[in-house]
Amino acid sequence: MKFDTACVALGRPENPGDPLNTPVIPASNFLLGAGTSYSREDGTDGWRDLEEIVGRMEGGSALAFASGMAAVSAVLECLPAGGRIVLPDDCYQGVAAAAEAGAKRQRWSVTRLDVTDLDAWILAAQEADLLWLESPTNPLLRIADLAAICSIPRRPGCIVAVDNTFATPLNQRPLHLGADLVVHSATKFMGGHSDLLCGMVVSANRDLVDPLMRSRTLGGAAPGALEAFLTVRGLRTLSVRLEKAQQNAIQVADFLTRQKAVETVRYPGLKTDPGHQLASRQLGGYGSIISFDMAGGASQASMVCENVEIIRHATSLGSVESTMERRGAIAGQEHLPAGLLRISVGIENGDDLIEDLRQAIDRSG
Repeated sequence: MKFDTACVALGRPENPGDPLNTPVIPASNFLLGAGTSYSREDGTDGWRDLEEIVGRMEGGSALAFASGMAAVSAVLECLPAGGRIVLPDDCYQGVAAAAEAGAKRQRWSVTRLDVTDLDAWILAAQEADLLWLESPTNPLLRIADLAAICSIPRRPGCIVAVDNTFATPLNQRPLHLGADLVVHSATKFMGGHSDLLCGMVVSANRDLVDPLMRSRTLGGAAPGALEAFLTVRGLRTLSVRLEKAQQNAIQVADFLTRQKAVETVRYPGLKTDPGHQLASRQLGGYGSIISFDMAGGASQASMVCENVEIIRHATSLGSVESTMERRGAIAGQEHLPAGLLRISVGIENGDDLIEDLRQAIDRSG
């Protein structure tokens, strides 16, 4: 079954007379004696549909969580006391903040590395309990050689987890490259409509799945019935949405490279991008996230955000609408170039997006 078919066909009722889609059942508890008693512990049909789809696509057993950060927290919770975490020096600020918060409580220690520095990861793997990877990274879009890093000899018990949110399982399957865990903020591309919070963790190792499930149950990090339903509905169109967004993204990235007011454009689909060759080997598609630096710094970048009319000045990414924000304005991201803008390219007409950026850049001086 191809991925575009899997998005549509998996996770559906199978008995004659069943609805084509599992309905939302807003129930926390059930009459005892028939298996399911309490949603937080036993799950729901909606969870199971979602977990079937994502698990089959990633190649493992999937667990749904209340948000991407709930999924991240469950992975961190599995670390031993005094554990050692290695993070990319460029990664989602929520992950970095959670890791640093634990380090301040002396729960674990944290090392930050450039994902493109393979030698540094080889050394770190000898002492680490968790190698946490993003590829492409957020928001600098660096590409990690996942197959090489996942094959590094590690200390016993060391886990490799890959945040696959940007790539989605349509473009990258980290478990097949040797990762132990795959994490998604399903809020983003899987949901695809800026109307839900959901997270996923996937593993082919049952010894990792079971403690994550216990963490979800005891921590109360279960997804709501409506959120699971909406994520499944979003997955039905993921393939066509991503295809259109990627087509737009390469056009937008190419346009930005020709603007005098833009200093740097980061998009692995550009042949001039430092990660292009590795991305071409490793990814099924280059994604729909672009970051670029305005020559005028923070003030000009902020003006571009204010002047766009079709693109929405908003955080998050992966939805049908294009969104853009200055990441350096966010707490914990002050180290980024002041004029860096991250744009999540949506499924609007590509020419309209380019014209919107053109007028916004021109008006920003």
